[in-house]
Amino acid sequence: MTVYAYVEGPLGEMLLVGRGADEGGRTALVSLSLPGQKGAAAVEDGWRHAPEAFEEIAAQLGEYFAGRRDRFDIPFADSGTDFQRRVWHALGEIPYGSTVSYGDIARQVGSSGAGVRAVGTAIGRNPLLVVRPCHRVIGADGSLRGYAAGLERKERLLGLEGALVA
Repeated sequence: MTVYAYVEGPLGEMLLVGRGADEGGRTALVSLSLPGQKGAAAVEDGWRHAPEAFEEIAAQLGEYFAGRRDRFDIPFADSGTDFQRRVWHALGEIPYGSTVSYGDIARQVGSSGAGVRAVGTAIGRNPLLVVRPCHRVIGADGSLRGYAAGLERKERLLGLEGALVA
């Protein structure tokens, strides 16, 4: 059963989508999307509105946005291709308050050179904005590049984490 809820945050109303539960009974997050995001999830027929399923996730997001959390302890539902999952795993390894380049991620997943474009595409398809920190990936020259929910939001997230150099 797919469940969903809306959670207010400083970037707008976030749509959380989940399925099933882990051994601890926690809902596995399938998608976290922001208003106006490219490729954002949309509520489908048959999904059940279940805010209670996302209480822990919503609390962690609130702590993150308040500057009191730098990592998420949230079960994720597995999705994407093998390559996307490798890229998305690499995103999860980027420390809070840090940035890396698309080339750094490409080298980490063994796809340097022309693979940088494929890495960028995989990052752009990340269904878990904020909690899987694709906002921490920037251009090799330090410029902010690409973010499915808009560069202004990417800049706000990096500013929150203290990762922007003025």
